[in-house]
Amino acid sequence: MFKTLSLFNTIYNDAPQPWQIGFQDSAAPGFTGVVELHNTIFFYLIVICVGVFWVLGSSIYYFNIKNSPIIHKYLNHGTLIELIWTITPALILIAIAFPSFRLLYLLDEVISPTITIKVVGHQWYWSYEYSDYVTENGESIEFDSYMIPESDLELGQFRLLDVDNKVIIPVDCHIRLIVTGADVIHSFAIPSLGLKVDAVPGRLNQSSIIAERTGTFYGQCSEICGVWHGFMPIVVEAVSVQDYLAWVDQANS
Repeated sequence: MFKTLSLFNTIYNDAPQPWQIGFQDSAAPGFTGVVELHNTIFFYLIVICVGVFWVLGSSIYYFNIKNSPIIHKYLNHGTLIELIWTITPALILIAIAFPSFRLLYLLDEVISPTITIKVVGHQWYWSYEYSDYVTENGESIEFDSYMIPESDLELGQFRLLDVDNKVIIPVDCHIRLIVTGADVIHSFAIPSLGLKVDAVPGRLNQSSIIAERTGTFYGQCSEICGVWHGFMPIVVEAVSVQDYLAWVDQANS
């Protein structure tokens, strides 16, 4: 009984779970739109599957050798049904296209960023630069982020997901990310924030995020970049504006 009750009291962080097949909880409006679009398209998919299997089953049942021994194209084919199964998929595709393009353009929009963070993918770690701030030495806030080895993990940390230096961002602020690669192609991806940007050497890719709630969000490199591809995780912690300013003040000192 106590084990059953503990399942309802378990608090999950914004990280993948074993055998997970659903989405993580959304922490950004972009990812909320992605989930809603997925659910909408899934509804159309169910309708299409039911229709296709119904037509297939009806054809097998009514037009087998016992029920329809005489086959003639004018008896068993019709212009109306041809028009229906040609026009209906076209209308469904149009219904899917409009919200898809709308979401695509919204995700590409960079709205008056409050903070700009440069992200560089390396084999096999990430480095970050807060170019909006200058330390006492006249340099930008920069740091590297490595995965914590399994032998150094503390209680509550995630294997293959936690890092030594997290990316700190404030909530309810537009953050611009400038992503590139130092050696090979990487991919900066955080599911809860709806973020997936390729880090291409010699190219600067831009994206925008806004965290709607505080929390720690986990991601990983989503482009096969070498033998240690699975060991360069991403951790973004969204904090209140006051805590963020305190972190910036500490990083500048």
